[in-house]
Amino acid sequence: MKKAMRGLAAFAVVLGAVSAARAEEKPTFKAGFAERDVSPKIGDEAPGGYGKAYHRTFHDPCKARAAVFDDGANRVAIVGLDALFIRGKTVGEVRTAIEAKTGIPAGSILVSASHTHSGGPTGLFLPGEFADASPLVRDMVEKETVIADAAYLEKVKAGIVEAVVEADANRVPARGGAGFGLAENVAFNRRFLMKQGHAMTHPGVGNPDIVEPAGPVDPQVGVLGAWDEKGKFLGCVVNFACHCTTGPGGISADYVYYIERAIRGLMGDDAKVVFVPGMAGDVTQVDNRLPYQAAQFGEGSARLVGGTVGAEAGKALVAMERQAGPMVPVAATSRKLSIPRRKPSPEHVAAALELIQKPDKASVDTTDWAFAKETVVLDARIAREPVVETEVQAVQVGPAVFLTSPAEYFCQYGLDLKAGSKFPFTFPVSLANDVVGYVPHENALDPQTGGGYETRLTSYSNLEPAAGRKIADALLELAAGLTPGVAPRAPALNPFTGKPWTYGDRRPQLD
Repeated sequence: MKKAMRGLAAFAVVLGAVSAARAEEKPTFKAGFAERDVSPKIGDEAPGGYGKAYHRTFHDPCKARAAVFDDGANRVAIVGLDALFIRGKTVGEVRTAIEAKTGIPAGSILVSASHTHSGGPTGLFLPGEFADASPLVRDMVEKETVIADAAYLEKVKAGIVEAVVEADANRVPARGGAGFGLAENVAFNRRFLMKQGHAMTHPGVGNPDIVEPAGPVDPQVGVLGAWDEKGKFLGCVVNFACHCTTGPGGISADYVYYIERAIRGLMGDDAKVVFVPGMAGDVTQVDNRLPYQAAQFGEGSARLVGGTVGAEAGKALVAMERQAGPMVPVAATSRKLSIPRRKPSPEHVAAALELIQKPDKASVDTTDWAFAKETVVLDARIAREPVVETEVQAVQVGPAVFLTSPAEYFCQYGLDLKAGSKFPFTFPVSLANDVVGYVPHENALDPQTGGGYETRLTSYSNLEPAAGRKIADALLELAAGLTPGVAPRAPALNPFTGKPWTYGDRRPQLD
């Protein structure tokens, strides 16, 4: 009996030692990054407005940038695409291909477009989407509206898939961290309450009728970085809320190019930078209250925004590097939303049809003609798709969560998401996994004080007024269903047992 008891006691000691050893084991955390050049060609359509434009010069590459994170049980992929937007159908095809090649679940893949106005033709409409429409509508879509190029779309899809597959293959044991920088005075709300009582978009620099901004900005630069076990920097994900409309000239990732250059200058030439845009539907680099003359578009503007954001991201990275550790758990969850479109009145449609069919297009105001064209296309779009089926998603990497909207979502909603999330690092991501156009804040749609071109009905922007709140509520519910991981911290300092530095332990010498 005594021998048996001694055996049990010994077994308990061994079991305790094994349990303690397991408790001291570091959680599994791996990270991998990769990128692919998906630049359009000279002559390709340059989306960015409600009409046609084409690329004539080249400035810097447009890329598909990918990060894959792994906690040993789950993997997620985060893709930043240098493009104006990407349609949900295209994202679905990309996800299916990635899952087949890597095993990463389709629902754990986030694809966000940076909204560069200097990218290639990925939409708005897909080739053949209105093939069965009336000749008038088909002409309005194919000849007068932004539309994807089939060959270029295949290049983009291949680039995204290849980047994620390579990032997945590049996974190595890693240490990670998350943090924030603060890029002030480079992004501004472009909507203003005016003396006449309603809001306007870009009323003009120095306009004396400006009363105050009609919405906020979010100067935070969100950053998630990763290093391998030897301390080599692998890459990062950067999140910032500002339109990519600086236009450095020609084909370009816009200011994202200078974010990348700034970070690589600090962290290494081969560092990978995945950019995902914040909620910037009403935020651009243009300061309508600038008190002096200065160019707010072009190379200098791109350098100012990208260099500032990149510098702030770099500051956050070198600060978090000291305490980097496992960023676990890794998870993803999503929800489908059904959101009705706003319908133009029959009178509105009839007036638009009459205007766009005038024999002398040059006699019509260009803005009036553009919105009339959009009304006609919207009417046809609603006839085939009166309700939008789209997705919101939450992707978790340890203490950080990426909350996605498929819209050009107004900045206030991004701030609401940060305020309502229990995660210490909440990164709102716009134009992710689909594109549903501008989704203004409720205040912008107020019939008395609202306004701005983002609030007008177009084939691009047309969701019901409640859409913004529905998206925010759904995202906060998704975030609430996840448990934040513990932010990595360096080991606590051991009690001091040494001696002071002898060179420093000296009295003043005055002789």
